[in-house]
Amino acid sequence: MALMNYPKKVVLGDITVRDGFQHEEKFIPTEAKIWLAEQLLLAGFKRIEVTNYGNPKGMPQFKDADEVMKRLRTSKKVGHLLKDAEITVITIREKAVDRAIISKKEGFGPDRILFMVSTSEAHHKVNSGLSLAEYWKMCEAYIPKAHEAGIKVCGTVSTIWGCPIAGPTELKSAVEFTKRWLDIGADDIEHADHDGSAPPNKVYEYYSMILDEIPDKSKHIAHFHTTRGWGLANVLAALQAGITQFESTIGAIGGQPANFVDGVPVAGTGKYYYSDPSITGLVSTEDMVVMMDEMGIDTGINVDKILEIGMMTEKIVGRRLRSECAHTGRIPKELTGRK
Repeated sequence: MALMNYPKKVVLGDITVRDGFQHEEKFIPTEAKIWLAEQLLLAGFKRIEVTNYGNPKGMPQFKDADEVMKRLRTSKKVGHLLKDAEITVITIREKAVDRAIISKKEGFGPDRILFMVSTSEAHHKVNSGLSLAEYWKMCEAYIPKAHEAGIKVCGTVSTIWGCPIAGPTELKSAVEFTKRWLDIGADDIEHADHDGSAPPNKVYEYYSMILDEIPDKSKHIAHFHTTRGWGLANVLAALQAGITQFESTIGAIGGQPANFVDGVPVAGTGKYYYSDPSITGLVSTEDMVVMMDEMGIDTGINVDKILEIGMMTEKIVGRRLRSECAHTGRIPKELTGRK
């Protein structure tokens, strides 16, 4: 009998509190962010992303970054879980890294920070304000500083399957960028489809290339947006290629930082590059966890609790989100007794 080949155990990270909320055009209350971070940890996640240490003038969604981190670190609900958890903060530029290092020394900082490069120069310039050459130089200087402070570093590679600004890109460029990250000291790599450009066949091709070149699966994290509805198909393609680490958001929310928050235009990262900025976001955590559970993959996540979190997150943001399983539920595991 022919069976599909894929890993039987994976590591999942949820990044709703940062990536999910950054595209929201209303400020999400600090208490709601902390509640969600706690609930994700209680549901079994050991990796979560919770804020951005960039300038809050451009991204006011994260004006409460320090408060979120301090209150999470002192939470009575999840304090016993934090020693085994990895809390990540986004640090695109120098001041953000400095802030992460200071907060770490003060006892509430992140376990891991994230830098980001795009293989497309145009996309990278919009995201970081620097050329690729300037950004690599910055990272070469700051990765050792982060490590010295006891902080892990993730290097993101974006626009792997295409750029929403400049157009097509080459997969081999992303492989070379991955190697460069590891050469300068990054601990792991987030391979990101930030706008939903990746078709499943190219996802399989790329991750096969990556694992041929760098076979240590602990170094690679798949990050898919489902802008065009291909998110779970891409997860499956990555699984078949051998990838074992994935990121997602509750309700498939997220995307480019909002340029309009609570009725006020803000910088964000500039003009939205989506055809429809209301249809963005990552793979749905709920749907991915349920799918993997049905496939017999060990995620370590409490599936029923994730579905409950999904419904509550809809109340937090104030609208129906893009998870199907949050509404349809799981497939029954036993006979229902109904006739």
